[in-house]
Amino acid sequence: MADKFKLSIISPDKMFLEGECEFLEFVSTEGELGVYAKHIPLTTILEPCVMRIHNDGAVKKAAILGGFVEILKEKVTVLAEDAQWPDEIDVARAEAAKKRAEDRIAAKQEGTDMRRAEAALKRAIARIGAAQS
Repeated sequence: MADKFKLSIISPDKMFLEGECEFLEFVSTEGELGVYAKHIPLTTILEPCVMRIHNDGAVKKAAILGGFVEILKEKVTVLAEDAQWPDEIDVARAEAAKKRAEDRIAAKQEGTDMRRAEAALKRAIARIGAAQS
């Protein structure tokens, strides 16, 4: 059995998850990261992504829509802008949001906030990815 660490995922609305974890995967602004117990201390900014929580041979997925991660040797704290389990995601709505964002980016119209459109696209992709098995 692998060493475990404490994992807390907190969104503005609720304590999304509190428990133990063997391995955690997510995407930060620095790239893809994987965390085991006794990881070097690190604080990083989260990109909207599918977070994979490995524990006892099972993997839970969650859509994490940005935020921060603090990694300590025995504890990881995720301060998420929003967090959703796959069964909380309306896939049709996420697909529509993805299409709208792609259309805004492709149109390249003056006055379009490209950063906002790209962020919306990343959030939609994270939701769709988490909802897929």
